[in-house]
Amino acid sequence: MPIALFALTLSAFAIGTTEFVIVGLIPTIASDLGVSLPSAGLLVSLYALGVAVGAPLLTALTGTVPRKPLLLALMVLFTAGNLLAWQAPGYESLILARIVTGLAHGVFFSIGSTIATSLVSKDKAASAIAIMFTGLTVALVTGVPLGTFIGQQFGWRETFLAVSLLGVIAFLGSLLFVPRHIRHSKPASIVKQLAVLKQPRLLLVYAMTAIGYGGSFIAFTFLAPILQQVSGFGEGAVSLVLLVYGISVALGNIWGGRLADRRGPISALKLIFLLLAAVLLALTFTAANAWLAVLTVLLWGAVAFGNVPGLQVHVVRQAERYTPDAVDVASGLNIAAFNLGIAGGAWVGGHIVASIGLIHTAWIGSLVVLIALALTHWSGRLDAQRTTSDLTVREPALAASH
Repeated sequence: MPIALFALTLSAFAIGTTEFVIVGLIPTIASDLGVSLPSAGLLVSLYALGVAVGAPLLTALTGTVPRKPLLLALMVLFTAGNLLAWQAPGYESLILARIVTGLAHGVFFSIGSTIATSLVSKDKAASAIAIMFTGLTVALVTGVPLGTFIGQQFGWRETFLAVSLLGVIAFLGSLLFVPRHIRHSKPASIVKQLAVLKQPRLLLVYAMTAIGYGGSFIAFTFLAPILQQVSGFGEGAVSLVLLVYGISVALGNIWGGRLADRRGPISALKLIFLLLAAVLLALTFTAANAWLAVLTVLLWGAVAFGNVPGLQVHVVRQAERYTPDAVDVASGLNIAAFNLGIAGGAWVGGHIVASIGLIHTAWIGSLVVLIALALTHWSGRLDAQRTTSDLTVREPALAASH
């Protein structure tokens, strides 16, 4: 694999770290800026909204820009957003910094896959994409707990300074190693992207994604304060628990992908959503015990992101059937749905914390995930009905041909 691919992976690592490290810093930021936990939770919501809006809109608007200059400009924007967060004088300017960084995130992952595949031969395309997205997984395993530790020891601002330095290194890697001329086809227009949203079956998958992740992030956004205020962990121990969570996520992603390959996306998603709902419900009762809380978080990580492969495969299959000319657009909009779920989940979680308390985010999140499970059952039944209908139409046609 070319070294340019690892420059992209480093960019993905930096971006993944800045997205999720905020979860470990929410109590610290809330205390330092004198805002409530729900207000600090909005830093998760508004970043995710920046990603969701930035991915389709800015990708379409920058369709004619050469890939390397665009990639470098995105890393400059990403670094500037984190430097703004580092120097943010107050809550409002920190929100602005998060939105700016989210915009860079959305476009990076929209163009990153096509850049990665352009660097290798066609038979290595999937491996190239997998290597780039490894940056996100490694961010959860190492970047988030390390960033949380830095924030707790030296102040949350220094975490954003450290991520800015990662952005500079990623910029230099892309500048030096990514080829100047990268072929790319112009992305679909906004009108064509919106046309995908007219397909009910694709909307159903987007709802599964948004509601499934929304349910999980109702609680995950406030995991650090739950660990501190309910489980009794000290500030320094939170980063260690997040490390355990990240390792579990990495293993869960591999398991989720293999499960989707072996059982098909719908069957895999049913099992993962069911387990996710069960773990969130269990957290309601185990959070008060430190050891049981760690065990529950370990199980949570194993299923929290394990549904990504199944959801992506399912949306691609639906797009190939209903919008064959816009499969990439449909797949990209599923990433937007994922971030809308994060935004909505963090927002709802904030209201729950403000009105009835931290621990109630867990069982309410479980109920929301059960809605995603019900939608998955419905999508599977619609697929089965279509298959039966296709067979019914095919059989008379075959008989007539003989």
